Amino acid sequence: MIDLNHGSGCLYGEATTPATIASAVSAAIDVALVARNRSERPRTYVSSSGLGRDCLRQIQYDFLAVPKDEGQEFAPKTLRIFEAGHRGEDIVAGWLRIAGFDLRTARADGRQFGFEALGGRFKGHIDGCLVSGPVAMDYPALWENKALGASSWKDVVKRGVSIARPVYAAQLALYQAYLDLPKPALFTALNRDTMELHTELVPFDARLAQDMSDRAVAVVRASEAGEWLPRAASDPTAVVCRGGMSAGKWHAPCAWAGKCWEGRA
Repeated sequence: MIDLNHGSGCLYGEATTPATIASAVSAAIDVALVARNRSERPRTYVSSSGLGRDCLRQIQYDFLAVPKDEGQEFAPKTLRIFEAGHRGEDIVAGWLRIAGFDLRTARADGRQFGFEALGGRFKGHIDGCLVSGPVAMDYPALWENKALGASSWKDVVKRGVSIARPVYAAQLALYQAYLDLPKPALFTALNRDTMELHTELVPFDARLAQDMSDRAVAVVRASEAGEWLPRAASDPTAVVCRGGMSAGKWHAPCAWAGKCWEGRA
């Protein structure tokens, strides 16, 4: 019988080794996350979220759902980070609402607001639109949120989103153009490590929006014609292929670099 008296010194049974249970639970979650990700249907359109990447060939691989190189599928850690990003969006949206902002994030039927062009082969979905609020700014305004690790978050705070993360800036410009929201967008960045919030207004960049729209057209048209768009690099050792920092920009390793440079030194 278990002795529930405080400080009795009774042994309640063998303790499970923390490392063992931790590994088992994490492994089970990781298996489930990977299975869920693999069950999702691949996109069949050019996504506004990736058009700001430097390499048109990489964007085209993504659009055509070309299988990634072996070992380049999203790792469980990455899938966890994606999940945290989605949850972070809900958290910040809640904060904005209790602060008095009229934030619209979904239609009456629950679908996200967004746009599509080129017969549905080019699409984008926004985080939300601010209709009014307690802060003196122009309304209605696009709202876009990102949940970032501490290092990336500090970089955005220091240099601003347009310089530190041009891929996000391209996304903002496209949304502002296609959803007819030309007033400065409210960009928020949540620090996943400290839950600090960075906020900035991003003016509409019409030229950037046009350039990104032209990119989407180029990707779709080249794919229809069975042509490959040019790479952004001249050899596979380039940072845009292998990943890393270059000229103040972060490049994730290309998941198709092996296929792209197959047979080339």
